[in-house]
Amino acid sequence: MRIDLHTHSTASDGTDSPAQLVRKAAATGLDVVALTDHDTTRGHAEAVAALPEGLTLVTGAELSCRLDGVSMHMLAYLFDPEEPALLAERELVRDDRVPRARAMVAKLNELGVPVTWEQVARIAGHGSVGRPHVASALVELGVVPTVNDAFTQDWLADGGRAHVEKHETDPFEALRLIKGAGGVAVFAHPAAAKRGRTVSEAAIADLAAAGLDGIEVDHMDHDAPTRARLRGTAKELGLLVTGSSDYHGSRKTCVLGEYTTDPEVYGEITRRAFGAFPVPGAGGA
Repeated sequence: MRIDLHTHSTASDGTDSPAQLVRKAAATGLDVVALTDHDTTRGHAEAVAALPEGLTLVTGAELSCRLDGVSMHMLAYLFDPEEPALLAERELVRDDRVPRARAMVAKLNELGVPVTWEQVARIAGHGSVGRPHVASALVELGVVPTVNDAFTQDWLADGGRAHVEKHETDPFEALRLIKGAGGVAVFAHPAAAKRGRTVSEAAIADLAAAGLDGIEVDHMDHDAPTRARLRGTAKELGLLVTGSSDYHGSRKTCVLGEYTTDPEVYGEITRRAFGAFPVPGAGGA
C-alpha cells in the first residue's frame, strides 16, 4: 500500500481542487490519501464525491498552533468535524486569517512592494487565505523566484519584515480538542528549521505525555540525519512515525506520494480514531 497522509487543496492553500487532488492521487498510484487543509474541512465533501474506486480518503485538517512563541502545525485525522469545541477553535483561527493577510499586505507596501489585497484575494480564491497566497503574489510580482523564497527573514518567515502573527492554538489545547472529537494527532514536520524556529525535543516529550500520537518524520523539509534523529525520538517516546508529501499542487515542488506512511502505522491510526472513518472510493463523478 502507498499512503500519503498530508495534502492540501484549494480549500486552503493548494492549487488543486479537492476533486482534482483525489483523482491525481489515484493516477499517481496511491492507495490512501489524507486531505488536511489548514484549519478547515470544507474540501471533504467534494473529495468524497469525486473519490475514485480503489482510493481511500482519510479526512483531516492541519491545525495552526504556537508553543512558547514557536509556530507549529498539528495534523488531526479522522475527527468528528461537527464536534462543537474543535469546530469553534477552527473557526476562530480561520476568522483571523483575513485581517492578518491584509496586515501583511500593508507591511509589504511599506517596504515598497506594490502587492494589493485584491491580488492576494484572487490567488486565494475560495480557500482559507494564508502566507502562501501572499508569497504567490510576491512571485507574480517578481520579488522572489519561488514561494519558498518568500519564507525568509526578508519577507514572510516568522519574525520577518512582513510577518504578522495570527491566532494560533496552544498545542496542548489542540490535543485535548482533537481527542475530544475522536481524532488522532500527529505533529507535522517538527524539525523543519528552514521554516523558522522549531520546538525542542523536551517539548515533543511533553506533547507525547499529553496524548500526541505521532510525528511526521519523512517529509521534504527533513534531511536524512534529521529523519534518523526523529525516528530515535519517536521510538524513545512511543510515538507513531508517519511520512507524507505535504502536497500543495503547483504552489510547492513536492509531489504526491513523495514520502509515504507504513501500512501498519496507518492501521494503528484508524484503530485509534473514533470520530470518523476512512472513506473507500466507489468511483466518483
